[in-house]
Amino acid sequence: MGHKAYIAFKTEDMAYKDAIGELQNIDFIDKSLTEPINSTDQEYIMQKIRSDYLYDSTVTIFLIGEYSAENLGEYEQYYIKKELQASLYSSSMHSKSGILGIVLPQMKSSIWQGSTTCWKCGKQHSIVKINDSTVVSEFSYNYYIPEEGKCAWGEDDRYCVLVTWDDFVADPNGWIDQAFDKRLEPIASKTKVRP
Repeated sequence: MGHKAYIAFKTEDMAYKDAIGELQNIDFIDKSLTEPINSTDQEYIMQKIRSDYLYDSTVTIFLIGEYSAENLGEYEQYYIKKELQASLYSSSMHSKSGILGIVLPQMKSSIWQGSTTCWKCGKQHSIVKINDSTVVSEFSYNYYIPEEGKCAWGEDDRYCVLVTWDDFVADPNGWIDQAFDKRLEPIASKTKVRP
């Protein structure tokens, strides 16, 4: 068995969540945040989600589908945002989780859009559209962690790990391990819980 994973998903993507449950040797928590926590204390909310929903998970899988964008609004994305915030939250009782974004097939061409020559450095860069029109800000901020003067991000510059559905299914525990390992890398100190 690998690391215990929690799956953050929109109801519209339930079939993919169920498909992960059918994969061999995947240890995941089959529970979702479905009701708001009645408090205005952000620390309490994060602790409550960690203890009641994320349990002993060490990696949160975020299913990136057509309904995962920040632009859909705070109310529409309340649960996904809180699950990712609680995953990124670190306290004396819980350490942060690794974050693995799985791009579902219908979103692949919206995320990966070829490459372009950079006007700043003159090199070729892949166009990976991780922003408010494709994901919630908790994922995009921690994927493209801001750094002054940066025109491209390498694997060491990103906390969140991104993979296509097909690549994930081919090696689920390898991708979960990669997200888990990010917790101990220097970039983990630059994450933001509520961007």
